[in-house]
Amino acid sequence: MPIPLKSAAGMLGLAVLACAGCATSSDTGSDTRPDSSAATGYAPYVSASTAYATDSAGSPDAYNLAFVVSNGTSCTPSWGGHTKIADAGVASRLKKLAASGATLRVSFGGADGNELATTCDTASDLAAAYAKALDAAGDATHVDFDIEGDTLKDSAANTKRAKAIALLQKQRDVDVTFTLPVMPSGLDDDSVGLLEAANNQSVQVSTVNIMTMNYGESYQGDMSDYAGTSARATHTQLKKVFGLSDAKAWRGMALTSMLGANDIDGETFTLADAAQLRSFAEKKGIAWVSTWATFRDVQCESGTDTDDAATNCSGVKQSEGAYGRALAG
Repeated sequence: MPIPLKSAAGMLGLAVLACAGCATSSDTGSDTRPDSSAATGYAPYVSASTAYATDSAGSPDAYNLAFVVSNGTSCTPSWGGHTKIADAGVASRLKKLAASGATLRVSFGGADGNELATTCDTASDLAAAYAKALDAAGDATHVDFDIEGDTLKDSAANTKRAKAIALLQKQRDVDVTFTLPVMPSGLDDDSVGLLEAANNQSVQVSTVNIMTMNYGESYQGDMSDYAGTSARATHTQLKKVFGLSDAKAWRGMALTSMLGANDIDGETFTLADAAQLRSFAEKKGIAWVSTWATFRDVQCESGTDTDDAATNCSGVKQSEGAYGRALAG
């Protein structure tokens, strides 16, 4: 059942006990220690339209399906802005992913394309677009809203999105994740504002997934250390803003790292970083860890390390699927 972050009416709810992408374990019933009601899961981002051999590396508990955006400037959802939401090929692929036993989480937004909250006129229209995408993904019940860049600064879109999610949750049982950029100092004001917009509409949120990646040119150190620092700062924010206990704030968090070379020169998330991050997440009782993305979980053809981020390989020396196995634990 969703657990209200604050007792006041209309406050955001964090469904910390209803976690997709978490492997089940025994329930300690403790609220003072990391929540062990479910083990830390592994839920990578995958291409919704194209299968890769590395999708199954680590036997994911859930898949984040990237990405649903507008098909242009309308309120019509599409995969990546170019593939129809009800495309038969995509539907066949998603059935195969679901057959593995993993939960399918439809991810809206991302860094590219037109995010639906910016192209749909009303919250009602937006909720209908969300529902259409969920139906196309085999009546999926888990959603992720990856909000970043200029869209994150659009307060009107944030409010419209929150209203639409609230409408959607009145119509069907929907597990909600927000995926947001982070720095070692924590979430910025825009990200907090987005969560507050959800707060104001009584949206029930299961997870705040922070993108532990691409910090900036001044961050050239250990990427697993930066991820841990970012998580601790966000943990403090979740406790303060939403009135959560230590355990529930950790359980309401997920961590997504960009494997291998990041978009910022000098930032490389190594296999050692992946193992360390997995250990950190388990110790804290974090809901799940993720990676961008399975289709990069291979060594580049050159076989050499590089600071340049590629779309189809990691930029580090590795065996196929090594990051997935490290993050799955």
